[in-house]
Amino acid sequence: MKVMVVDDEEDIQSLFKQKFRKEIKAGQIQFHFCLSAEAALNYLGNQDEASIVLILSDINMPGMNGLELLRILKEKFPDLKVFMITAYGDERNYQTAMAYGADDYITKPVNFDTLKNKILNLE
Repeated sequence: MKVMVVDDEEDIQSLFKQKFRKEIKAGQIQFHFCLSAEAALNYLGNQDEASIVLILSDINMPGMNGLELLRILKEKFPDLKVFMITAYGDERNYQTAMAYGADDYITKPVNFDTLKNKILNLE
């Protein structure tokens, strides 16, 4: 399963690789990382987007934020699963994310055991 993580913080990459070490090694999950919403859209436009099953996107990013990305993703790729991740669990972002079609809304710090179960149950 290919999962794209969209987050402007580069250290997220090593965190995900560490937390999903067993699943990556077993070939269950393959991660692709993008540091911006624009990079994610560019990647999806140039690749076979059907290979990406899930996008995990931060909400607060410079440039296009995660909610704007979510809206565009659900218009262009309605079957793509999108989980929003945020350090700020405010009600307005939650309502906007749900209105735009988010498949899940996760607040930081991320419970990786719960996230792992949600991802592996998508298969």
